[in-house]
Amino acid sequence: MLSGLDLITSLKNGDHAAMQDIYSRYWEEVLDSAYKRVRDEEIAQDITQEIFISVWENRQRLIIESSLSAYFKGAVKFKVINYFKSSIVKEKHKEDIALLIGTQTEASAESMLMLKDFNQQIDNALLDLPEKMRIIFSMSRKQEKSIQEIAAELNLSAQTVKNQITAAMKLLRKKLSYIMFIVALILLT
Repeated sequence: MLSGLDLITSLKNGDHAAMQDIYSRYWEEVLDSAYKRVRDEEIAQDITQEIFISVWENRQRLIIESSLSAYFKGAVKFKVINYFKSSIVKEKHKEDIALLIGTQTEASAESMLMLKDFNQQIDNALLDLPEKMRIIFSMSRKQEKSIQEIAAELNLSAQTVKNQITAAMKLLRKKLSYIMFIVALILLT
């Protein structure tokens, strides 16, 4: 059994066995730490998976100053903070859009037409995505499946699913940027 320092050295050299050993030793500790902070098993699993994927992807640049255990505690803390920041931002955007289209008050005919047009534009942009990307994105956003669920269902790696979702978001942002501009104009008037 390799020591923590030897594991890190082997990992930096691209040793898959070292990564497997690190995962076996620390995944439960990382999962427990994430779960204690978010109190949601699925989110804790996603955070855990993201941390280990990040360790592998960034293995050559990895700087671990004390121990792997301390490194993972810091990584969990960072990922959980980012998760909550992201959740707050998403909720704020939902509230802003709801106010914009008047769903929290009596919706006007004009705002309902705008909403219908926005939805149509989004659907059209989704149709322009490559088929596999569209399926993965739809499973993630519309069916609200986790990366692991999608990967298992489509027999893909979690990293492939993440890459497809990221690429889809970039394409959609580019295609729909004018909608956000219109929303911003309406909110500012």
